[in-house]
Amino acid sequence: MAKPEASYIFKQWKVISPTGLAITGNTFTMPNEAVTVKAVFEEKPGSTSSSGSSSSSIPPAKDYSAIIKVKDASGNSTKDTNLSVTIDAKTGTAVFDTAPIDNLTSNGRTSIITVPSIPDVITYTMGIPISYLSTADKQGALTVNTVNGSITVPSNMLSGTKGTVGTKVEISISQDDKSLLPEAAKTVIGERPLIKLSMSIDGKQLEWNNPDAPVTVSIPYSPTAAELVNSEGIIIWYIDGNGKSIAIPNGHYDPSAGTVTFTTTHFSYYAVGYNKVSFADVAATAWYNKAVGFVGARSITTGTGNGNFSPNAKLTRGDFLVMLMRAYQIVPDDNQLNNFIDAGSSYYAGYLAAAKRLGIAEGTGNNRYDPTREITRQEMFTLLYNALKVSDELPQSNSGKRLSSFSDAEHIASWAKGSMTFLVEAGIIGGSAEQLTPASTATRAEIAQVLYNLLSR
Repeated sequence: MAKPEASYIFKQWKVISPTGLAITGNTFTMPNEAVTVKAVFEEKPGSTSSSGSSSSSIPPAKDYSAIIKVKDASGNSTKDTNLSVTIDAKTGTAVFDTAPIDNLTSNGRTSIITVPSIPDVITYTMGIPISYLSTADKQGALTVNTVNGSITVPSNMLSGTKGTVGTKVEISISQDDKSLLPEAAKTVIGERPLIKLSMSIDGKQLEWNNPDAPVTVSIPYSPTAAELVNSEGIIIWYIDGNGKSIAIPNGHYDPSAGTVTFTTTHFSYYAVGYNKVSFADVAATAWYNKAVGFVGARSITTGTGNGNFSPNAKLTRGDFLVMLMRAYQIVPDDNQLNNFIDAGSSYYAGYLAAAKRLGIAEGTGNNRYDPTREITRQEMFTLLYNALKVSDELPQSNSGKRLSSFSDAEHIASWAKGSMTFLVEAGIIGGSAEQLTPASTATRAEIAQVLYNLLSR
């Protein structure tokens, strides 16, 4: 038993976990899971501290609890539940276990766990039964809010992932030490936040990566005045195993929440960054200025050379496909044996091969893609729809618009009608003067605006 100061006596044991464990005297029956208990001491009657005060010279440990809010598929909330948080002062870790709570992510449920800010804690770890995150498809989601950031995980997060045999998964979000990074990474991050996302199964580290179940992460951030002026330059850096900083295309600043939000399909190190990119031929007052700055900051495009973006230039089918796939982090194929016959050995050849393999692009007939031909709007939106579908990024919003409300809807090709109908109803396509101009070609500025609208949602 722990020994108190001379002015304190042992009062009782308090069970932190598991729920229902009974302690008789100083003994209990060990269950088939970890046990956490706390010794509670009280001051001896009439004793005083060294200063002569009757108060304790050592303040009692504070109890912390996480709050769980659960909503069913209809949006109805259940009663809030408290979870005890166990703190390891030596490692600066706060741990809480959701095992006592049933059905956090099943049947369309969405659950939100909010953990209070705890002094000197740098890592917040959630324990959850593996079955809660192993559904065959996405049935629900679980969000954990901490001072380090928040993470939303789908119920199929572990489905099809190797190494997930076990009973409990632990997901951690930590503040990390920038001093351990290479100088180049430290320079681009500066004083901005760096977090580490990690996972373990029954105590064994797992390198989680699941392209079919992206998670959403938000990092609290207060931009500088200069950054707010060009907020499209606020980005998320992924720090790879070699310390290289890679921009996450969908990372964006949300002023209403005061966070930088992004989605990812793998756990690693992520940092808030600022990368202002401008082009000589893009005026500050241009309607597409922020959109061009956004795609430039994330290396979705590097412009057309000599510091220019060429906003009014028509975009080719090959160039558009490269921008689109970079925007959704779809990597080019190294194996190009089954590529379109006109792909050649150009910089877009690997992207064409991947687009063909994934069903994003079917070509223009006779196994050709026509990469150098200017792309039409209906071709652009068809490829966009296919890429969103492959990436599981199709928006769920409904704008109330209908394809029939546009005067030239009848001019849309049959092969493009389904894609454009969806994108119109989702509010991605707005048209101009009640027209969609499906056969018109698209400019680089227009493409930048479409990608900006999607990635910054």
